[in-house]
Amino acid sequence: MALPQKHFKRGSTKPELPDDGVLRFFSMAFCPFSHRVHLMLAAKQIEYHKIYIDLIEKPEWYKEFSPLGKVPAVQLTGVEDQPTLVESLIIAEYLDQQYPQTRLFPKDPLQKALDKILIERFASVVSAIYPVLTCNPNAPADAIPNFENALDVFEVELGKRGTPYFAGQLIGIVDYMIWPWFERFPSMKINTEQKYELDVKRFEKLLKWRDLMAQDEAVQKTALDVQLHAEFQKSKTIGSPQYDIAFKGKP
Repeated sequence: MALPQKHFKRGSTKPELPDDGVLRFFSMAFCPFSHRVHLMLAAKQIEYHKIYIDLIEKPEWYKEFSPLGKVPAVQLTGVEDQPTLVESLIIAEYLDQQYPQTRLFPKDPLQKALDKILIERFASVVSAIYPVLTCNPNAPADAIPNFENALDVFEVELGKRGTPYFAGQLIGIVDYMIWPWFERFPSMKINTEQKYELDVKRFEKLLKWRDLMAQDEAVQKTALDVQLHAEFQKSKTIGSPQYDIAFKGKP
């Protein structure tokens, strides 16, 4: 059953969701945290139904699935009495354990813990650049320096690991969990006065990593064009987020 490619909003009728044992994935097309889960589903080739949610005007029925109204959310079996998971990293860990093909978390408990800590440290990168990335006219003057200082941690860590990916020779959980923002960073070249781009010398290793990641099948399957990211952020700035431009040009 094909669900409509649109974001359900306040007043919308609850879609008919088949009880077929397939995961239900509640998302917003431009949400980087939802993107994390989308990457997991694509990498593991897990079948799912995707339902898009307008985060400004959330449909009333969405609280049946996500009491706090958050995305991403995953209902485990597509059956009404089954629980729903929220929080991207929790969902990612569940999917990795439940669908062990293409393991993405390290098997070693210590390395797994260290990788989860590293993923949490990316929050400082996101919080520093968020006002710039989202075209906030009141972004702090030191937003970009703070962002670059936070991102230095990942440049250094990739150098310490001495491998193409944070996980080693193959992509792993750290790679996928931080990737969504690297897909969005280039939109700053379009939306900022200084046409901001990552410094090629300061972030040499991360930029090589970015180029490798862009070749990954799951990354390509879940990608949105940088121009769409830029247009969406501009629409948010004027108070009218255009969620459905994600489907521009799609049948």
